[in-house]
Amino acid sequence: MFKRIVAAIASCLFAGIVFAGPTPAPANAHLYIGWPNNGEVIAAGKPFRVWFGLRDMGVAPKGVKFPNTGHHHLLIDTDLPPADQEIPSDRNHLHFGAGETETMIELPPGKHTLQLLMGDENHVPHNPPIYSKKITITVK
Repeated sequence: MFKRIVAAIASCLFAGIVFAGPTPAPANAHLYIGWPNNGEVIAAGKPFRVWFGLRDMGVAPKGVKFPNTGHHHLLIDTDLPPADQEIPSDRNHLHFGAGETETMIELPPGKHTLQLLMGDENHVPHNPPIYSKKITITVK
């Protein structure tokens, strides 16, 4: 009985807390997709530019540990990964570890979601995680 009470109390105390990586996030950091805009219709069959916007934080390549910096990860058609683990690297989680602030991508026709997530020098989200709003685009 006591274990159940402790578990219930712990559950209430930790509700809403996001466990994240060890790197502190700078105060007021803001990450956003500068282009395309939410609801944008993109022509199919050719690459298009995705521009990464960031305020109150710097960009540094993977492996470089410097306060208040990180590098971009573009999430395509997926949700945010666990905040306390390394961000996956696959077709839905694109890494920009050289410090890139834009890219060209091509997507098949249909609706797609795009979202940015900052990672520290080891590709782990900051604490708290810094991510953009998820936008939806249509490729026609």
